[in-house]
Amino acid sequence: MARPGRRLVVAGAVLAALILLDANLPHLLDPYHFQILIYIGINIIFAVSLNLINGITGQFSIGHAGFMAIGAYVSAYITYYFGPGLLSAEKTGGPPPGLAGEATLLLALVAGGLAAAGAGYIVGLPSLRLKGDYLAIVTLGFGEIIRVFILNIDSVGGARGFSGVPPLQTFSPLRSLFWVFLVAIVTVLVSIRLVSSAHGRAMMAVREDEIAAEAMGVNSTRYKVSAFVIGAFFAGVSGGLFGHFLQYLNPAMFTFVQSFEAVIMVVLGGMGSISGSVLAAVIMTILKEVLREVKNYTPYGIDPRMVLFSLLLIVLMLTRPTGLLGSREVWDVAPLRNLRRRARPGAGGDVW
Repeated sequence: MARPGRRLVVAGAVLAALILLDANLPHLLDPYHFQILIYIGINIIFAVSLNLINGITGQFSIGHAGFMAIGAYVSAYITYYFGPGLLSAEKTGGPPPGLAGEATLLLALVAGGLAAAGAGYIVGLPSLRLKGDYLAIVTLGFGEIIRVFILNIDSVGGARGFSGVPPLQTFSPLRSLFWVFLVAIVTVLVSIRLVSSAHGRAMMAVREDEIAAEAMGVNSTRYKVSAFVIGAFFAGVSGGLFGHFLQYLNPAMFTFVQSFEAVIMVVLGGMGSISGSVLAAVIMTILKEVLREVKNYTPYGIDPRMVLFSLLLIVLMLTRPTGLLGSREVWDVAPLRNLRRRARPGAGGDVW
């Protein structure tokens, strides 16, 4: 079969599989497990975006939830106030509601990401003079400033919360999975391409030794601010997906605890490992739900998850400070590399 014919067959098979999945998804996944799957995709975006700042460039941000909050509220504001007008375009001969809804959501996510990127630029400027603990304090303060600022904006609900956000699954649950994991895949691919490029090498040079990198001609100012801007953009997009999935936003959702969980994911997976952040996001999301049942057996209904997460982080730092994968990726692990070497024609050696 010719190559164009193969592509048509593959495209038809994928389309048929998506149609079958859309029709049977409610029977394959109950709402609880479907929600966990969505949270996994959102946490992957959130963790990978923070890894660009903390892991790749070597800075220390613990206010990443502030960027997520900006993206969530900006995107929700756009779809809530401007979405109905775009959806009614069918009456005037415009695009069908489905296409208008997807375009509105895409526009809102991009706008939320850009707003968060602008905030990331503002926060990244102090990184030119601050390092380590001092930079962490600045980012922590920024996250709290954003949260308090939102509390005083009546147009997005203030302390009452922002309800009535248009749902992510307007037409089918499959569209929710599509949007979340499409953005997750794009985030991972962009991060991997960035790390393997000259810009990524410059960021890692700044992480290893900023003075030596400057001596070699690397503009550390540019790359540190760029890391904040790119990481904040994807964090804002993850916030937009989060808000549209829950259809409700409250400033209490974006406290220091949310930032702390992202730091745990980055450290658990390995500082500088993109695939490690993906793996840690999956583990942490599932672990949170598993430990939710422990709350029923603790006195006074105390939630022990944050205590257990803190203990997990301490044990990890004592036993494996580099995280699960360190600065390597999944495909760089020795057994996989040896398998690839053995698969080559004429290659020898033991797999292990």
